[in-house]
Amino acid sequence: MSLIQPPVSRYHLFDLNRLVLAGLLSVALSACMAPALQPPTLPNPFVPPAWSTPTAGSAAVDSTASLAQWWNRFDDPLLTELVSQALQHNTDIRVAKAALQQSRAVRDAKVAGLLPRVGASVSAQSNRNNSDDRTDSFQAGFDASWEPDVFGGQRSGINAADADEQVARTGLGQVQVSLAAEVAVTYIEMRSLQARLAIARSNLAAQMETLQLARWRAQAGLASSLDVEQALAASEQTSAQLPALSTSLAQTLSSLSVLTGLPQMDLQSHVAADGARGGLVPRAPAAMAVAIPAQTLRQRPDVHAAEFRITAALARVAQADAARYPSFQISGSLGLRALTLGALTNGATLAQALMAGISVPLFDGGAARAQVRAQEAALEQARVAYEAVVLGALKDVEDALVSLQGNTERLARLLAASQAATNADLLARQRYASGLIDFRAVLETQRTLLSTQDNLAATRASLSADHVRLYKALGGGWTPEAEAPTP
Repeated sequence: MSLIQPPVSRYHLFDLNRLVLAGLLSVALSACMAPALQPPTLPNPFVPPAWSTPTAGSAAVDSTASLAQWWNRFDDPLLTELVSQALQHNTDIRVAKAALQQSRAVRDAKVAGLLPRVGASVSAQSNRNNSDDRTDSFQAGFDASWEPDVFGGQRSGINAADADEQVARTGLGQVQVSLAAEVAVTYIEMRSLQARLAIARSNLAAQMETLQLARWRAQAGLASSLDVEQALAASEQTSAQLPALSTSLAQTLSSLSVLTGLPQMDLQSHVAADGARGGLVPRAPAAMAVAIPAQTLRQRPDVHAAEFRITAALARVAQADAARYPSFQISGSLGLRALTLGALTNGATLAQALMAGISVPLFDGGAARAQVRAQEAALEQARVAYEAVVLGALKDVEDALVSLQGNTERLARLLAASQAATNADLLARQRYASGLIDFRAVLETQRTLLSTQDNLAATRASLSADHVRLYKALGGGWTPEAEAPTP
């Protein structure tokens, strides 16, 4: 339907414009004020009432605030500094932040589509015929158009964009969670390698003393050259471990450099300046209670992201369904027209026009219904993916708890074994120096001591890494309310 009136009827046209615009505006606003889609609740059939592995510590539940910066619990200033450095300068963090800004811009563009569009134009035209008669015309005015969202298609698109923005925000949270855990595990590995390197050097020094003792006894005729060769072989085997441990330590420092964005020379300076903690593996407090599964899942950013993907899919189903219904459009123009440029401001003819249109889809071969079915299939995919994320989250926490419990028991046994091996090594060397036992007993006790101490250092690092993985599985390292969505 089109309606164009000459300038002399502009006042009657203005009254008609107000009636049409007011009616369509009320319909559009009622559609726009529909409640936004909400993310789904946790699927009860998949969430157990409690964890299968009991947790140590008090019955108190770790709060979201305490999980947000869990690395402070290790009481290691250098670890805290490196995690903070990584969360600010890591390339994955910067990419995730850029993706979040992109999703917000897309959402703002969707919101702008609800508003009328207004533009200004200025034109000049000159015509000349065969008799060299010249006719000029000048025109300036404004054009406006608006498409009322009667059936909520645009509102559904905004809902989908809102959900996509939340997915990007939780994606940034997931990067933060993974990055903090990776930095902590790499740092723990570095401290473990330093400890193992110190253990190897300490045992090598003891073995060199035993080798010198064997040589003195052989020179005095109290032992054979076999003892000397066995002592030499044992010390060389221990010496061979030093380059391998040093190489692994250098590679770990390189990994930390990439994660934190610090040059390797600067990172080495930070580590050297913290020499008092060299080889000291950071330990988490033993008392730690884990929230019930439902609370844990609500903390994890990947579960949040899966929820909002379902919300986005629901909105796109509604958007595809709204495309099957009629669409409305209102456009108008208001301008001045004159034969000379100077006359535009004095004596120009006022021209205005209003056009209201409706577009009704009559036959599209079933394309619109097929599009709705496609979005419904995408919704089902999002729901299944959500269930998979929930099950994966439960597995991560259960695996971390089982590993933490196993390494705790292993550490207790290794502590007792290390103490016994230290005592046995001291007694064996004393008795060998007195000629009471042969050299094979000394070699056996030294090998046992080195192996036990090395395993003890590795298990301490594994136990600390288990705490880190548990914090990661619980969704620690970000705050869900850190960046609330724009209303």
